[in-house]
Amino acid sequence: MSFPLLTAAAALPAVGAVLTAAVPAARRTTAKWLALAFSLGTFVLAALVVVRFEPGGDRYQLTESHAWIPDFGVRYELGVDGIAVALIALTALLIPFIILAGWHDADPSPSSQIRSSGGGPVETKNYRWRPTQGFFALILMVEAMVILSFEATDVFLFYIFFEAMLIPMYFLIGGFGDRAHAGTDGAAATQRSYAAVKFLLYNLVGGLIMLAAVIGLYVVAGSFSLAEIAEARANGSLEMATNTERLLFLGFFFAFAVKAPLWPLHTWLPNAMGEATTPVAVLITAVVDKVGTFAMLRFCLQLFPEASKWATPVIIVLALISIIYGALLAVGQRDIKRLIAYASISHFGFIVLGIFAMTSQGQSGATLYMVNHGISTAALMLVAGFLITRRGSRLIADYGGVQKVAPVLAGTFLIGSLATLSLPGLAPFVSEFLVLVGVFAAYPVAGIIATLGIVLGALYSLVLYQRTMTGPVVAEVKAMPDLKIRELVVVAPLIALLLLLGVYPKPLTEIVNPAVKHTMSDVQKKDPKPEVEAAK
Repeated sequence: MSFPLLTAAAALPAVGAVLTAAVPAARRTTAKWLALAFSLGTFVLAALVVVRFEPGGDRYQLTESHAWIPDFGVRYELGVDGIAVALIALTALLIPFIILAGWHDADPSPSSQIRSSGGGPVETKNYRWRPTQGFFALILMVEAMVILSFEATDVFLFYIFFEAMLIPMYFLIGGFGDRAHAGTDGAAATQRSYAAVKFLLYNLVGGLIMLAAVIGLYVVAGSFSLAEIAEARANGSLEMATNTERLLFLGFFFAFAVKAPLWPLHTWLPNAMGEATTPVAVLITAVVDKVGTFAMLRFCLQLFPEASKWATPVIIVLALISIIYGALLAVGQRDIKRLIAYASISHFGFIVLGIFAMTSQGQSGATLYMVNHGISTAALMLVAGFLITRRGSRLIADYGGVQKVAPVLAGTFLIGSLATLSLPGLAPFVSEFLVLVGVFAAYPVAGIIATLGIVLGALYSLVLYQRTMTGPVVAEVKAMPDLKIRELVVVAPLIALLLLLGVYPKPLTEIVNPAVKHTMSDVQKKDPKPEVEAAK
């Protein structure tokens, strides 16, 4: 029996979470190093998954299958294709940086002062109650559940971890936010708890609708196994009625669109990212949200190919609205973290657009976009977090001239901003270009509209940099220190990856492209032929 590498890659952070939580209260530093060690160990296992994966081999590799609940046909089945491998690597890569960036976020301190994004008085919050061990244990638990979601090839198994990750995320948002504000009605409820509850409710509703669809799928197919359902479709023993397939598709897609987040189911994201600590905000948008778009490729297109094609026109419209709407709201933001949140909504619109363009370039671009967006958003948001910690404010208007007193911080912030606008030479450009090529080939009008999102992206990214980093030095910024060693260790590798994948994306495309071919085969789509043949 071969070593269960996929199980180990998910189990290691789960074990780390338990051990970190069990560290005595007085040993906070021990808990931090233990969490970091387990996250690095998980990265090593993820690297082994990448090394052992053969891009030209079977669709699902490193598979594991064991009976779990035989009376209901539920199995513990794992397997990875190229798309899952890329996202597992992204997750395992980012978690150590998230832990390092949040090294002091859960430390006890007498008080913390962060100015309100509404421009109101400074609120003071006592943080003595925050358990450091719990903070890092929850991050590791989220990592374990996200990795299992990428690995699961049993629909019910996927659903369990798709929903279970909401619990640790709820506590990370609600229990470890940046600051609290009194509600307008004078009640004790805070913006942080509101954001946590909104996150939980939106995703729970989506999950409950998906659960009904999962049960419906089992009634129709008699199995939760992706492999068995695919085989039954191939040999003609499974035929779904058109209306049944469409209803099941909508149940799955709704849950994934909430997680993605796709307009109009996106409204939980700006609240959650704004109220969470910066590392948790990165965890949300760079890691957790990718489960939604990944699941569209693995489950929606593979299980319901005809319904996916039926819903494509509407989904493309929703994706275009997400692109333009998210970018427009980002342009108008006064709060740095909320600006990045709305920019992410726009970027997720590009990902969904690429998936449902139903072209190989579009889906390859969408997968690369998931990876590159994770790296670029992590870089920008983490540097923004370091900036906010120094100044004590999230308001763009409270900054100015930072590049004169903290040039390294300003330089890394600039690269993160340029990556957000997909500047050629940085990794997001490759993925955005492929998405647009794929969309233009199938839906030229949609491609033209989507390019407006690029223009708006340049606007909000450059204006953010100009208003915070250039101009006269604001009095409160004059004594701002530059990035420290720990912060450079967090940011420098992400910047290096943005540069490397911007000029040499081949390692990613070689892993992803074979999986995209399988997805295109599922929906029985071929790339449109160019109107003008290339000269021979």
